[in-house]
Amino acid sequence: MPVDGTPDPNEIPLSFGQRLKLLRTRRGMTREVLAGLAGKSASWVKAVESGRLGTPKLSMLFRLAEVLRVRDLAELTGDQSMPVELFTGPGHKHLPKVRTAVNAFPVATSRPAPPVAHLRARLDRAWNARHSAPNHRAVLGALLPDLISDAQLSARQADDATARRAAQAVLAEVYALAQFFIAYQPAQDLLWRVAERGMIAAQESEDPHTIGVAAWLMAQAHRDAGDWDAADTVTAETSRLLRPQLADGTAELLAIWGALQFESGYTAARRGELGNAWRHWDTAHDIAERLPADYYHPVTSFSRAIMGAHAVTVAVELRSGGESVRQAERAPAEAIPSRPRRARHRIEQARAYHLDAQPAAALAVLDAAHEAAPETIRYNGYARRIILEELDAASQGCRERAGALAAKVGLLA
Repeated sequence: MPVDGTPDPNEIPLSFGQRLKLLRTRRGMTREVLAGLAGKSASWVKAVESGRLGTPKLSMLFRLAEVLRVRDLAELTGDQSMPVELFTGPGHKHLPKVRTAVNAFPVATSRPAPPVAHLRARLDRAWNARHSAPNHRAVLGALLPDLISDAQLSARQADDATARRAAQAVLAEVYALAQFFIAYQPAQDLLWRVAERGMIAAQESEDPHTIGVAAWLMAQAHRDAGDWDAADTVTAETSRLLRPQLADGTAELLAIWGALQFESGYTAARRGELGNAWRHWDTAHDIAERLPADYYHPVTSFSRAIMGAHAVTVAVELRSGGESVRQAERAPAEAIPSRPRRARHRIEQARAYHLDAQPAAALAVLDAAHEAAPETIRYNGYARRIILEELDAASQGCRERAGALAAKVGLLA
C-alpha cells in the first residue's frame, strides 16, 4: 500500500470504476477535468466510477490510459492478459546482448582498453548512424555491446586523473546512446541502471556538458515514470550548475542548457501548467536562436529546427487540440535532419490531429512517420494507441487505414 494510505489498484480486487476513481484522484484530477480530457461528461465519469456503467470499449480505454498516464493497461482494467508490449513496444532482438554488456563489468581481464580518442571516434560514428538510419535500434543494438565493454574497460584502466575523467565522459555518453536503444522496450530495470550509471560517470568526468546530457536523460526517465518532482529537481539543479559557464561556453554547452529548459517546460505541460510550460519553451527558443542556424546537438537534437516540434509537444501535453494542430501545421518535419527524430515529430503531429478529432489526418501523418523511420513508430506507445483506437473507428476508411498501419508496425503479428 502506498505511503499516503490509499489502496494500490493492483493489490486488491477492484472494479473498473473503482480503479478509474483511484487513478484519477492520484493524479489530482476532478471528474470534470478527466471528462474534458477524455471527451466525455462529468456525469459519464461518475456513472462509470459508481458502477452504473460498465467498462467502456477499447478505444475509450486507450484514451483514458493516455490521459491518466497509465503505462500498462492492466493497471486500469485489472486484466493481466493484455500484453504490455502493446503499449511499450516489443523487445528488440539485440536487447539481450546489450543487457549482458551493461551488466558485465570487466574486472578481471588483461585485455588493454582502446584509446579514448578511438572510442570517441566510434561513438561519433554511432550517433551519426543513429540519426541517419531508418531502423536505428538495429544499428545501435549491433554497435553497443562492444562500445559498452570497451568504454567500461577504458574507464577502469585509466592511469591518471586527466585520462580517467576523459574516459568517464565517453562512458557516460555511451550509456546515453544505450538509453536511446532501450527506451520504449520492456526493460525498465535496465533503463534505470543505464541512466544512473550514466549520471555517475558524468559526475566523475567533471565535464559540464557531459553532466548536462546525463541529467537531461535522467529527467526524462523520472518524468516518464510519473515522478515529475524528481524531474524538476534534476533539471533545476543542473541548470544552476551550468548557468555560470554559459557566457564563455561552447555551442554544445549552450544547447544542453537549452534542452534542459525545454525539459522543464515539458514536465510543466504534463502537470497542466500552461503558463509555466510556454515560459520554459520561450526560454529554450531564445537559446536556440543564439546557436548557428545549422547546428544540431547529436544527443538531444536541440537546435533551431527542433523548436517547432517542441511547441507541438507542449500543446499536445496540455491537451490543447486546436493549438496543437496550429503548432503541428507550422512545424515542418523536413527541417529536422535526424530520421528517428523526424518520425517522432510526425507522431506528435498525429497526436495533435487525434486530440482535435481528426483521425484521418492523424493516420496519414503516422504513415509518413513509418516511411521516415519504421522502428520509431513501431516502438512508440502513442502511435500504437492511436492505431489501435482507430481500428474501432466509425469510418470504414479509418478502420482500413489503421489496419494497414497495424500490419506495418507489427501489431497484428
